[in-house]
Amino acid sequence: MSTPTSTTTSMPATGTLTQTVLLTGRQARQGMRIPVFMVMNLLQPMIWLLLFGQLFRSVIEIPGFAGGADVTYLEYLTPGVVMMTAMGGAAWAGTTFVQDMDRGVMDRFLASPTSRGALLGATMAWYALLACAQALVVVGVAWVGGARFPGGWPGIAVMLVAVALLSCLFAALSGAVALLTRQQEALIGVSQLLTIPLMFLSSAVMDPSLAPDWIATAARFNPFDWAVVVAREALQGFADPGAVWLHLGLLAAAVAAMAGLATLAFRAYRRAI
Repeated sequence: MSTPTSTTTSMPATGTLTQTVLLTGRQARQGMRIPVFMVMNLLQPMIWLLLFGQLFRSVIEIPGFAGGADVTYLEYLTPGVVMMTAMGGAAWAGTTFVQDMDRGVMDRFLASPTSRGALLGATMAWYALLACAQALVVVGVAWVGGARFPGGWPGIAVMLVAVALLSCLFAALSGAVALLTRQQEALIGVSQLLTIPLMFLSSAVMDPSLAPDWIATAARFNPFDWAVVVAREALQGFADPGAVWLHLGLLAAAVAAMAGLATLAFRAYRRAI
């Protein structure tokens, strides 16, 4: 009696890009179940935009203010508020990783053929898409408030590229912190420790040339400020295109470096469990 020969058929491996798309859809479904998160993430930036835009509108009259006589403070502030929204939302991206760890989902993902790059890429993609949608809302509210942007739709498009890059940078950073600490409290602490100083060490709300020299120096090495500079130059009509492309390149390099570090954090997480 002959023993039947068993044959093994292997399913073709799903590409990283396809996995990223599918996992991004999962992130979107989870996010849509809690729409209050998206609303709350817009609430504070709207306060900055509407309240500070009126309260400090006279600062443009300070001699040497970078905006110039043709730019209102609301127009100067809008790019900063756009990037505050993007950074603030992406800084919470690691929350999804912490929740997946607590439920055992992360361990199942890592034990499966799922690409670590896809897990990280999906988180970055979802928060980038969310930030771009919120950025359009902020610009729309600023326009209703009287702000005008000579850069038009090309300027808005370049601004959205900077929004996406900044979101990806902080989503990767947040994911790495979550994988290394595996604690929601630690993630919150690191998020607050980084985002608030980065915001004030930038040109988001004030021209750094009017601040102490050490703040102006810090702003030049601040990825958050890189994004603000790109958005402001683009919305105001590309007066200095070299600054736009330089800072976009710096942002892209920072995203690549942080994504690499976040991918390594998966290995640290696997060794720790």
